[in-house]
Amino acid sequence: MYGQFANCPIKSKKMEILSTIFNTKYNTAPFSQIKLDDYKPAFVENIKIAKAEIDAIINNPEAASFKNTIEALDFAGESLDRLSSIFFNLNSAETCDEMQKIAQEVSPLLTEFSNDIALNEDLFKRVKAVYDQKDSLTLTTEQATLLDKKFKGFSRNGALLNEEDKLKLREIDTELAKLQLTFGENVLAETNHYQLHITNEVDLKGLPNDAKEMAHALAKSKGLEGWVFTLDFPSYLPFITYVENRELRKEISIAYGKKGFQNNTYNNQEIVKRIVELRHNRANLLGYKSHSHFILEERMAQSPDKVLSFLNDLLEKAKPAAQKEFEQLTAFAKEVDGIDQLEKWDGAYYSEKLKQKLFNLDDELLKPYFKLENVLHGAFTIAEKLFGITFKEVFDIDKYHEDVQTFEVLDFENKLVAIFYSDFFPRKGKRNGAWMTSFKPQYTKDGINERPHVSIVCNFTPPTHSKPSLLTFNEVTTLFHEFGHALHGILANTTYPSLSGTSVYWDFVELPSQIMENWCYQPEALALFAKHYETGEIIPQEYVDKIKESASFLEGMATLRQLSFGLLDMAYHAKNQNIEDVKSFEKQAMEIATLYPDVEENCMSTSFSHIFQGGYSSGYYSYKWAEVLDADAFAYFQEKGIFNKEVATKFKDNVLSKGGTELPMELYKKFRGQEPKVDALLKRAGLLS
Repeated sequence: MYGQFANCPIKSKKMEILSTIFNTKYNTAPFSQIKLDDYKPAFVENIKIAKAEIDAIINNPEAASFKNTIEALDFAGESLDRLSSIFFNLNSAETCDEMQKIAQEVSPLLTEFSNDIALNEDLFKRVKAVYDQKDSLTLTTEQATLLDKKFKGFSRNGALLNEEDKLKLREIDTELAKLQLTFGENVLAETNHYQLHITNEVDLKGLPNDAKEMAHALAKSKGLEGWVFTLDFPSYLPFITYVENRELRKEISIAYGKKGFQNNTYNNQEIVKRIVELRHNRANLLGYKSHSHFILEERMAQSPDKVLSFLNDLLEKAKPAAQKEFEQLTAFAKEVDGIDQLEKWDGAYYSEKLKQKLFNLDDELLKPYFKLENVLHGAFTIAEKLFGITFKEVFDIDKYHEDVQTFEVLDFENKLVAIFYSDFFPRKGKRNGAWMTSFKPQYTKDGINERPHVSIVCNFTPPTHSKPSLLTFNEVTTLFHEFGHALHGILANTTYPSLSGTSVYWDFVELPSQIMENWCYQPEALALFAKHYETGEIIPQEYVDKIKESASFLEGMATLRQLSFGLLDMAYHAKNQNIEDVKSFEKQAMEIATLYPDVEENCMSTSFSHIFQGGYSSGYYSYKWAEVLDADAFAYFQEKGIFNKEVATKFKDNVLSKGGTELPMELYKKFRGQEPKVDALLKRAGLLS
């Protein structure tokens, strides 16, 4: 473990480092200097500073203008935003009990401050005064977007409410902030508390040696004989995919599916019901029919009806293919092992077996060609070919854990474009999954284009004592996905921080990430990085052909699964719900898109962090929505060449660099010359007859 966060030390003599511009290279976060007891005093101090900046805007004797009100408001609270990004990013990637306690203490302070701004009548009057004269102002497109965003930020968050309702809104927001934190803490606790300890090697028949070696090392680190498996994905996935022992697959599968759904202190059922209730009440208070109506007003999809129409339309097209695939998989399991009823713990296992039979291809065959360092370098090389940037690893930038790598991102003139952090392996203080985030946004102030500090965090297969980290193909696409998000942040080139990088409509934010996955299937791209870790041999063409051929393998089932999540999200949030039982509600909502029999002990909702902890409530559909965009966009690259500079420059200039400065569809049309067509997705997924 690295530095201060290994044991979460608490005592420190000062907290000034969290209240000023950092005296570090490129003003990067001084992680090793920060102690846990720095945080709360720093939040209190920075909230005070931010309040003074807001007061200065309100008390400005000059008439409200775009510069002294709208622009000033966007730059207010800069140090508080920086502090928040450092703290909450580490609370996801390198947390401990004490840090989670601090999060529970500071979240209400931040919610109160946020409400103090949104509900401030005097501040809103100045914003409205500028908004009311917008037609007579000479504004750039970005400025007009910022003005509209600031006005809606008030009108959509309670500025027009009476005092009694403003108080209700504050109470709701404070409770929601704490509940969402607790939800995530419970899921992490459930993940950390489970382990499957195996002492008989016969029980691991079918498991690849790499996974076995990793499990043995984990057991040894815990002072145990044999092998230990956890619910962290690099441990869980190989077990559920390869282990022949069906009862053990069942055991770990059920454990994975009942996070937050057990009769213990980490049960999330009441939290789910309360979050849904509070979100609905909040929307009603603000004059909206539902939480979904409130959220989708600021999305490309615009309304719950349009989202449900989109999901159901895809469901209609995907379900026949999915049912056919499920029947094929069921018949295969029957043929191979006499299984009459395919269960959830059978899905990954027999899917992998069937893929091997049909394509003579499996992850163990491919993994030697996907050494993590090579894949990361491949992503860098592709970014250089497309967008003219290079990544140079440096060792003089502070980091929060020894696993983290730091890079300078440079342009063709060797000027700094961004700082890039990567953090790839699971550990106790890191939540599951993969995500991109930033420690500092891009913006332009006082003539200086401040460059961003961007990070990707994943949970990949770690190296063992005998082998480097060798990725599954799914992990390869995950790395490219998060790297696409990172490029959205790295190449940002806007004036205002609230419109920069990934600060875009939620159903547009997945376009840069999902389009990058496409290069993982292209021979020209694979030749750059898919090289055998021992021999240096480039991945054989027959393997590349099989990767492409198998790309749409069981795609109908995969599509149905994603649609079921989107439908569940909308069921919770698109209308008022009196949820007596979370499990029953979930089962009914997902039934139309469900293939496997229900597992009584499992409930997805209680660990559905995307919608109950993250920002995807009423937005999970955006993954499929963005797939339409990315399939259509990549079809353009394929027409012109996957490394075509002209197309890449148009994508960079009209999508990646623009952030949220214009409406997403306008940006997309500037890049593509037309609105996206769903046919590109259906064709790629093999769902077009």
